[in-house]
Amino acid sequence: MSRKTLIPIGPYHPLQEEPELFKLYCDGEIVRDIQWVTGYNHRSIEKLSESKTYEQVFFLVERICGICSTSHPFAFANAVEEIAGIEPTDRAKYIRSIIGELERIHSHLLWVGLAGHFLGYNTVFMWAWKYREPVLDLFEMITGNRNSYAMFRVGGVRRDIETDKIVAIRKILTDVKTKTDLLTGAVMDDPVIHSRLKGVGILTKQDVLDYGAVGPTARASGVAIDVRKDDPYAAYPLVDWKVITAQEGDVFAKAEVRLLEMYESISIIEQCLKGLEKEKEGDILVKVNEIPEGIGNGRAEAPRGEVFHFVMSDGSNSPARHKIRAPSYVNIATFKKSCVGQTIADATITLAGVDPCYCCTERMAVVYDVHSGEKIMNARELIDKSIRRSQDIMEELKKSK
Repeated sequence: MSRKTLIPIGPYHPLQEEPELFKLYCDGEIVRDIQWVTGYNHRSIEKLSESKTYEQVFFLVERICGICSTSHPFAFANAVEEIAGIEPTDRAKYIRSIIGELERIHSHLLWVGLAGHFLGYNTVFMWAWKYREPVLDLFEMITGNRNSYAMFRVGGVRRDIETDKIVAIRKILTDVKTKTDLLTGAVMDDPVIHSRLKGVGILTKQDVLDYGAVGPTARASGVAIDVRKDDPYAAYPLVDWKVITAQEGDVFAKAEVRLLEMYESISIIEQCLKGLEKEKEGDILVKVNEIPEGIGNGRAEAPRGEVFHFVMSDGSNSPARHKIRAPSYVNIATFKKSCVGQTIADATITLAGVDPCYCCTERMAVVYDVHSGEKIMNARELIDKSIRRSQDIMEELKKSK
């Protein structure tokens, strides 16, 4: 057996906006094995949530990820509203979906631009980020912020979209669609991009099922899963749209899915705007007096795939337990399957193909004594302790009844 060369990507690397370590074990130019090391960016979001009111948790979870800063409040709202038995008004649903789809457009444009940059195709990078600016301007016009929009709350949204803004939104969307046509043509018709991305980082349909991959990573391999269709929420069952898929499973297919999804997002927003015009007198918030005891599961389709929030309430003003799973947590793991056998030159774009977010994936892996350095608890023991804690709370809730 030949000796393998270790080539690290991270924990600090120009490709990665956050610290994470991938150890590539290579035989010449070919990647033979990969080890993924996490735990550099753990922020205790789930534990912090237990010390915040339900109102405050929205501001906390939208900072889990800067790009998906509406996806996590979306899933959290769905979970808490399930506990409380609340159904937001149609107007609130339309506004929520508009914000969610604008976020999908800006996230996909960001990804396409970065993918071009990683390939050395900086024209695509500059185009995509230039076309993304009007979308961020829309966020600022609607919410007051270009990121971290602070729009969601239990029972609805914090701000309305006034009728006079709808005209401006439609105009910018028309411009975005025109620019998306140019960008899509540049990517889909360029022979250099074809030769660089086709056949690279292939993830088969069976691989997707084995790893539980989600979002464009799964849909690019022919798996038509999308929470907006599979478990409809907000305004998604009220409008007409389709799930975009591809069959090849390579990085080119992932780019194709994201580009075509932007057209669906524009269509969804346009239909939601029509819905707002019909619901002129509708309320944007259902009044909530308290969150009762119970358990809620909230799902939302983030730009990267399914976001899942599990919330346990003991009847107080704060969550008793709050568990979060972001799409990158399962998608990054597929990197080992799609990258082994590829060349080193293709490793970074293969990793970028799943659009990884590292702060979303962070979990405490080991507990050490800060003074002695002695290991107190490993990852498996931490998980077991978490499960026992949830079971104890459930028993306490049963006794209190």
